[in-house]
Amino acid sequence: MHAVKHPIATDENVATAHLTSFHYGSPGTGKKIYIQAAVHADEVPAMLVAHVLRQELERLDAEGRIHGEIILVPAANPIGLSQVIHGTPFGRYDLATGINFNRLYRHVADALKQSLEGRLGSDIDANVALIRAAAREQVALWEPESNVETLKKTLLSMAVDADIVLDLHCDNEALLHMYTGTPLVETVAPLTALLGARVLLVAKASGGEAFDEACSRLWWDLADHFEGTAIPPACAAVTVELRGENDVRYDYARLDAAALLQYLGHAGVLDIPLLPLPETPCRATPLNAVEPLAAPHAGVLVFHKKLGDMVEAGEPVADIVNPVSGQVTTLVAGHAGLLFASTAHRHLLRGMHVCKIAGTESFRSGDLLSA
Repeated sequence: MHAVKHPIATDENVATAHLTSFHYGSPGTGKKIYIQAAVHADEVPAMLVAHVLRQELERLDAEGRIHGEIILVPAANPIGLSQVIHGTPFGRYDLATGINFNRLYRHVADALKQSLEGRLGSDIDANVALIRAAAREQVALWEPESNVETLKKTLLSMAVDADIVLDLHCDNEALLHMYTGTPLVETVAPLTALLGARVLLVAKASGGEAFDEACSRLWWDLADHFEGTAIPPACAAVTVELRGENDVRYDYARLDAAALLQYLGHAGVLDIPLLPLPETPCRATPLNAVEPLAAPHAGVLVFHKKLGDMVEAGEPVADIVNPVSGQVTTLVAGHAGLLFASTAHRHLLRGMHVCKIAGTESFRSGDLLSA
């Protein structure tokens, strides 16, 4: 194992000056795995899971039981970790620009469509190697215009050529759920089962250029462009939402880390005793079948339903109670589904997020991720 410090900021603020990554195994000897935690810096459960993973990976590396390369970034956003507003950590958006730390990553597919023209053939392995090399080159050409872009380039440069990318997050309040590309459903099914995820949200393009899609979407974009060429979905990138922000517990962290290690074991990266795969706890849900509910006016949020409840179309989910005017508005589900995520706040302003319901029928379009 060795640690690498990556310069992020040019100012004198030591807290935001460096990003640290930990490297295990040997590059070029097997699959490459990239794992990062808390690119939204106030999503603390991911960092605790990364802490447990680091302990286990150090032991496995010392015992020579890693076949390939694993990169772990246990705190992926030192800039966000330094941001505090009136005593409250604020790590989802960059305070200088207002930009989400998990949006606007460089999507290199369009550039590769030009640079790889006439260079791909019928040899899958050769194509994968060529695409990965070209992707690395394109990320290296990215000229950051801010500290945040430097951070994003640094993270993407470590992950864009990986076989598996695990981006660890959490929601405000939520059941454990995951996001991935539609072509990857079968590949990530073992991870869904091992983590016991209640929802697997899928899309070919969710909008916003999130980190996981910057790593994985280029493969099916290129396959669609170079039709008939042997291009597999060679990067299994997954965003894992580790429940809610306050679910920072050793028992959860150990269970989640063990599931991730089992996934890597089943993928042939770790020489560990393998447990039988559990049954997959959910079917893939199209991301455009998720219904977000928002507050129609300011007031106190009172839920009729709780996380994990199935909701029927037209069924009451929550009330917004204005204590001054006495106005009470009941929010109802427009579509049937599973209530899997909600806000932790109990007084909302007009337009603020209330909850998300995972349905089965696609009905949304455009950018499908929250801001």
